[in-house]
Amino acid sequence: MQVPAQFAYERAESVAHALALLEKYGPEARVVAGGHSLIPMMKLRLAQPEALIDINGLDELAQITVEGGELVIGSMVRHSELLASTVAGGHAAVFHDAFAALRATAVIRGADGTRAVAVREFHEGPYETVVGPEELLVQLRVPDTRGAGSAYVKVERRIGDWAVAAAAAVLRVENGLVAEAGLGLTAVGAPHFCAPEAEAYLIGRAPTEESFAEAGRIAAEHCDPQADQRGPADYKRHLAGELTRRALVAAAERI
Repeated sequence: MQVPAQFAYERAESVAHALALLEKYGPEARVVAGGHSLIPMMKLRLAQPEALIDINGLDELAQITVEGGELVIGSMVRHSELLASTVAGGHAAVFHDAFAALRATAVIRGADGTRAVAVREFHEGPYETVVGPEELLVQLRVPDTRGAGSAYVKVERRIGDWAVAAAAAVLRVENGLVAEAGLGLTAVGAPHFCAPEAEAYLIGRAPTEESFAEAGRIAAEHCDPQADQRGPADYKRHLAGELTRRALVAAAERI
């Protein structure tokens, strides 16, 4: 039987209260929202936090708004709410598919105030982020993408399954040439989940099938996929290139 180790439980009543509880219990406290990764790890005792701080019910973290031209997504906005949001979808069509290759900013709050971190620098490794032990992610702020096209594509073994590989693209074209490109990749070992070399290649080029295919090749070249039950590394690398191409084609069609 899988049984977690003993832990304290507190339900936060506000962001300020959550931060106070994190300070009270120290570095071995963990915030729980969905808990999809944390709870199974606790059952196996791979994680043994001394306290769980429950932030479910904090409405101040569950809003989707536009402020100063930026789309602001609270950290407690559910995936289904983001996918269905007309506010988010009007800002970037990719939000109706899944998640974005947009250059967003993560807003992190602690006892000493707030700080902003580029999303591409947010993850430090598996289950590791730049959020400190007494800090809380409160928002994602997405820059204005009006006039850009965006799309997300993935390969999965069955509907709703974890992606074998996936790619997202954001594309802005001015005077017939690519002025801005964002590429996100998952499950293929892309550093920081993006493809900066392929993005740089696209800038200043015509948005053609040939340039999109070459961008896909470049993106795949810089991936480091690992073989697992979903497929061998070579297959995942092929998917990284092909899905990048498809995402770019779909994003261009949405401009």
